[in-house]
Amino acid sequence: MSSLKLRSICDILNEEMIYFNNVTKKYKDSVSLEDVNLTITRGEFVAIVGHSGAGKTTLTKLILAEEAPTDGTVFYESTDIHKLSNSNLTKLRRKMGVVFQDFRLLSNKTAYENIAFAMEAIGKEDREIFDDVLHVLELVDLSSKASHFPHQLSGGEKQRLAIARAIITQPDIIIADEPTGNLDPINTNEVVNLLKKINDLGTTVILTTHNRNVVDQVKKRVITLENGRVIRDDKEGKYML
Repeated sequence: MSSLKLRSICDILNEEMIYFNNVTKKYKDSVSLEDVNLTITRGEFVAIVGHSGAGKTTLTKLILAEEAPTDGTVFYESTDIHKLSNSNLTKLRRKMGVVFQDFRLLSNKTAYENIAFAMEAIGKEDREIFDDVLHVLELVDLSSKASHFPHQLSGGEKQRLAIARAIITQPDIIIADEPTGNLDPINTNEVVNLLKKINDLGTTVILTTHNRNVVDQVKKRVITLENGRVIRDDKEGKYML
């Protein structure tokens, strides 16, 4: 690799939060992502769109190092994610909050306890946990549901609780993988507005979705995947498939 190319990559790594460099991911005979190059800057709100099987979830799994690329490199800031030791990978993942379509809440814990559990897992003190959980419950408009169990919450409330749990440790980035897939339009609107509010507070948000209305509501950068390739990258795009 030439020194010019090396300088180019170094410049990118100094500026970007996440950088995919010629990334391909294959599963046996199928290609999930092919020759993907993209950068995500700190503080961005990015929608990753595409039909089912386009590679959206694979892309997020590569960021979380749940999968490794077949070829190419994924960087978080200046770090090659897939060369980290297990202990350093755990530290990196603490900088990332994840929200799933199916909520993944702890059914035997209250809303308060679901959020507190994330802080307990990283050794926070009881007083800090109490103060922060109450603050986050207020942020997601669930203060009155603190003692409710997941089965007592609506779908929209469950997803707002899942978002609260994801942000309680103050991550640098939120990865929301089809977070509105199980929600009606009203609750979808509430969840999208909440993600926008979190982004306005400085957290990077990566949202995967196939919902046209969600993308058009966000009015932020849109990266479109088709058959594992990036076919569009619009700074302020709309759903174009």
